[in-house]
This record gives sequence, C-alpha cells and structure tokens, in this order.
Amino acid sequence: MNPILYRKRVIPDECILLKDDTILQCDDNTIVTAWNALSPRSDLAYGYSCYYLKRGYKVSKFYNTDSTFKFWYCDIVDYQFKPDNTIIVQDLLADVVVYPDGKIRLLDMDELAEAFEKKLIDEKLLKQALISVGNLMDAIYENSISALEAPIIKAVSAATLPNQ
Repeated sequence: MNPILYRKRVIPDECILLKDDTILQCDDNTIVTAWNALSPRSDLAYGYSCYYLKRGYKVSKFYNTDSTFKFWYCDIVDYQFKPDNTIIVQDLLADVVVYPDGKIRLLDMDELAEAFEKKLIDEKLLKQALISVGNLMDAIYENSISALEAPIIKAVSAATLPNQ
C-alpha cells in the first residue's frame, strides 16, 4: 500500500497533505510521484519528484505550462515515518537547482541559518541538513544529475499518465 505524503515547512509554518500527487513507484529506497503545481504559474505547471528516503533529499523535475523542461530542483528534507503509513516530508530549507546547461545553484542556506537561530529546527536537524547538502552535491558532481533522475525516468516511462 502506498504511503500518504505530507509536505511540512518551517518557513512558513505549514503542513500540507499532498492529496493530488500520484505515486508512480514506491519501495524502501525511493518514492516517485507525478504532480501538478499547488499554485500553477506560467513558468511552473507540473513535474515529477523522487524522494530518496535514506539520503535526506528529494529530486524534482520542473516543467513549464508548454511542457518545456525547466530545471531539476533538489530539496534537502527529513523524513518522518508514522505507523499509519504516513510520511511527513519536512523541508529543511536548503535547496540545490541544476539547470539544463549544467549550472548549479545552492539556495536558501540563509533560511537554514535563520531557522536554527529562531529555534525552528534543532542542532540535530541543522547538522543533518548540512550533511545531506554535501552528499547531494557529491552525488551531482560524481555522477551528474542524470543518475539522480533515473528513477523518475523509469517510473514515468512505465506509468500511464493523464495529460499534464
């Protein structure tokens, strides 16, 4: 049975049921989803995400409204597994964006520091976030983003999806 996914953020403070996300693949290591943007914009309409359950990050492929690939967006996260088959995916604020031309941007480290300073996250989560950022950057530099997107490509090619 597929888990129920929630996205929890500390800035702003919110926890949202991802009720409209479609789980395409799920195992002990990864969950791959297809989704439409919660707040669609001309530059972001839908995408696919791979939750790396043992690595502390989530890799997403973002698409524009005209189905043009925009970039990979990687969230640093913490997974909280609940006994009722619920997974709360807590956003640990730091993000990495990889553009189609290979350019890489590390984002929101200031928000991570602010969350720690305001005691919205504890030292354990701060350390976990920093380790996950390092591991993600190592994975991108060593294998390129293509290795991280492989589960998405496999799950999407095996799925029958409605038109995005």
